Amino acid sequence: MAAAVLSTCLVGSASATVDQSTIDHGRPGDWPTWQRDLAGSRHNAAEWRINPHTVGRLKLKWAFAYPPSPNKAVRSEPAVVGDTIYFGGPDGKFYARDARTGAERWTFDLATVVPGDPLVVVWDGPAVSGGTVYFGDTRGHVYALAAGTGQLRWARQIDAHPTATVTSSPIVYRGRVYVGVSSLENLLGREYPCCTFRGHIDALDAGTGELVWRHHTVPQPRAVGAWPSGATKFEPSGVGVWSSPVIDPRTDTLYIGTGQNYSGRGGDVDSLLALDARTGAVRWRNQTVSADTWRMLCNEPDTEGYCPSRDDGTALDYDIGATPNIFTADGRTVVGVGQKNGVYHAFDARTGEVVWRRQLGVAIPGGGLGGIQWGSSYDGRRLYAATYFAGPGTLFALDPRTGRVLWRTPNPADGCTTGGAAAHPEICALAHGAATSSSPGVVYQGSNDGKVRAYSARTGRVLWTFDTIRDFTGVNGLVGRGSAISGTGGGVVISHGMVYVQSGYIPEYPTPGGHVLLAFGL
Repeated sequence: MAAAVLSTCLVGSASATVDQSTIDHGRPGDWPTWQRDLAGSRHNAAEWRINPHTVGRLKLKWAFAYPPSPNKAVRSEPAVVGDTIYFGGPDGKFYARDARTGAERWTFDLATVVPGDPLVVVWDGPAVSGGTVYFGDTRGHVYALAAGTGQLRWARQIDAHPTATVTSSPIVYRGRVYVGVSSLENLLGREYPCCTFRGHIDALDAGTGELVWRHHTVPQPRAVGAWPSGATKFEPSGVGVWSSPVIDPRTDTLYIGTGQNYSGRGGDVDSLLALDARTGAVRWRNQTVSADTWRMLCNEPDTEGYCPSRDDGTALDYDIGATPNIFTADGRTVVGVGQKNGVYHAFDARTGEVVWRRQLGVAIPGGGLGGIQWGSSYDGRRLYAATYFAGPGTLFALDPRTGRVLWRTPNPADGCTTGGAAAHPEICALAHGAATSSSPGVVYQGSNDGKVRAYSARTGRVLWTFDTIRDFTGVNGLVGRGSAISGTGGGVVISHGMVYVQSGYIPEYPTPGGHVLLAFGL
């Protein structure tokens, strides 16, 4: 059934009762946020049914197929709370389904808030807290829906820039929703007056959506002349927040990664920020790259004058788009994070001083495609991180105290010669673009070869493989087909004896319809 809504326009002034006794607290076995928990562990310690001995028996239980739409890519990793799974689709809808059967609970149409725009979709993972579901969209809105009914509690556009988008998955803490804002402005062409977007991280009142505080990551861009096309040049700009926030409740510190400048130089470029969760004040910042100014024109021929940073080697695109992990090593609280230059950094959570660094991927300027894209996992004993186009992408286990590599498993060599990818060697790549997840004894990773795999947490041996590049008949009556498992939506979710994954991202394997959400169980 379609969800009822309070209004067809923004209702940010509306109030909603938020149950403070349950907010921020999921039940054991739930996966209530993209980060899984405040620390960003992406680890479900309560999972006991699926383990190294049983994971090889996982079978497909149900599929949900998306209808054809202008946005084919699925980018919304699900959240699971109790017996309900919540996720956004590339069709402008947000769904709640029965987690074990896929039966419909309710559906919310984003067009009730942003009518007439087929490109408005969900690109982040929802956070479920206090009976409310929070998520963002590709036009800079954040929504709050009643978890049980899908009723709109409030929606607020937190950035009206025409290219603003929310890939940062929100996290809820002490009555506030924390979320970052990024932008696609750096993809625009020569005639565009680049660039005016300013990245930021916001704290919103969970009950009303009212802005509590905002930290901009770059100064206000100013006109400083013209590009060769005659379009006005603005700088500095960019420094989008693609990363999802994590919070240490013992110190009320929020940690978040930032991206590169789009034009000029300045701001919190390619940094890990530590902010006071109550006020947004900066506690420390660690900038991992001294200068990084990149837009898509930097990778194109005959664009002299459009990418000054290309001349001095600083057109990098080495964002920290990955979500941090908070963990303890030798009695010290550490915050670690992967970067698109292939480095995993570990910082003292109190001071920001470097504890250790480990080069895992390949530093590829002009896109950062050889590094760690979206996130890693920590299971209390080991850190797990995977690299993208790193010849091949590789899954690593690290000692959290020193960064020592405990094991490494390359994307299996037969990834592009078996399953549905074998018919498309021109598309397939052995690359890990999705975030890593884990449960006791098992690590999960999706690949551009269209396969989702489970690995032994102890040895890195592949325990289970499922090829998603095939047709699936969905519980909703549509037929869909999987593709690359990558992007913000490609991380595996493990909850209550089930495994869930969205399949359908760049590179696009041919499909006659839409892509799919897949659910597995024993």
